[in-house]
Amino acid sequence: MGPAEMVQAAAMARRFYLEGKSKIQIAEEFGVSRFKVARVLESALERDLVRIEIRVPAELDAERSDALRARYGLRHAVVVESPADQDQDSPDPENLGAVAAGLLGELVTEGDVLGLAWGRSIITMANALDRLPPCTVVQLTGVYDAGTAERGSVEAVRRAAAVSGGEAHPLYAPMVLPDASTAAALRQQTGIAAAMGYFDKVTVAVVSIGSWEPRVSTVYDALSDAERKHYADLGVAAEMSSHLFDAEGRRVGRDLRERCITVDADRLRAVPEVVAIAGGIRKANAVGAVLRSGLVTSLVTDTAAADHLLHQQSPGPRPALDRVDPGEA
Repeated sequence: MGPAEMVQAAAMARRFYLEGKSKIQIAEEFGVSRFKVARVLESALERDLVRIEIRVPAELDAERSDALRARYGLRHAVVVESPADQDQDSPDPENLGAVAAGLLGELVTEGDVLGLAWGRSIITMANALDRLPPCTVVQLTGVYDAGTAERGSVEAVRRAAAVSGGEAHPLYAPMVLPDASTAAALRQQTGIAAAMGYFDKVTVAVVSIGSWEPRVSTVYDALSDAERKHYADLGVAAEMSSHLFDAEGRRVGRDLRERCITVDADRLRAVPEVVAIAGGIRKANAVGAVLRSGLVTSLVTDTAAADHLLHQQSPGPRPALDRVDPGEA
C-alpha cells in the first residue's frame, strides 16, 4: 500500500469507524464504488492500519460471559473477575451484588413487579442499587431467621422499593418452618397472604443458589442432621429458594416446599426474567444443576464458577430459555 493509498484508507476508516458514515456515503464522497470502500476497509484491518479494541470494565469478563450465555441458552450471563484475595472456600464474591445491581437497572422497566428472594448477594445487590424505574417490589421467600429481618430480605425489599419509588411487599415470616401445618397457617395470615398474592404478577425475579453443605445453603443450615441426610440421600446437589435439585436439574425433596414460605417453582418458571446470583468454586456444581432445571434465564457469576461450568458436561438439548423442568418432562 503506497502513501496515497494509505492516506485514502486512513480517511475512509476515519469516516467509517469514528464518524459513523455508511460505505455508500463514503463511496459518494471519494467517487468510488461501495465495493471498493469495503475492500479498502478490509485491507486497512489486514495491514494493521486500523485496530479494533473492545473494552469493557476490567472486572467484567466479556469472553467468558458470552461463552456461558451460549452454552446454557441464557438470555444474559455476566461473569466478573474473582477477587485475587478471595478464599476458595468462600461462596459468592462480594462484587457479584454490585454488578447484579447494574444488570437489574437495565432489566427492570416502569410498571414491572420485581421479586427478591433470600440471599446474601441479593442483600448486597439491594444496597448497591442507585437507579430503578418505578416498580412494585415483593419478597419471594421468607427470611432465613426472623431475627435478621432488619438486615436481610425485608430490608432488601424496602431498599429496592425506596430506590424505585414503588410499593414494597415484604414477608414477615421465616423461610423454613418446623412442619407443613405451621407453614400453611402462616400463609393464611393477612399480611403474608397479601404479599404472596403478588407472586403471579412478578415480571423480574432475583434468586440465589446454594450448594448442599453448611454455610452455603441457608436451608441446609435450618434443618436437622437427620433431615439433611434424608435430602442428601435423595441426591440433592443444589437449593434455590428452598427448592431442591439433583445434579441433572431435576427437582427432588418436594415435601420440603410444604414447610417453606416461598414462591412455587411453577410460578417462578412463568416469570419472564429470572436472574440468579451465585459464584465461587464451592457453588459451581450447584449453579450448573439449577441452570439445567430451566428455571433461570440469566446469571451473574464469577470467573472461578464460570470456568468450572464451561468445562462441565453439556447441559443437554434444553436451554434455560425453554423454561422446562426436566423433572416434569
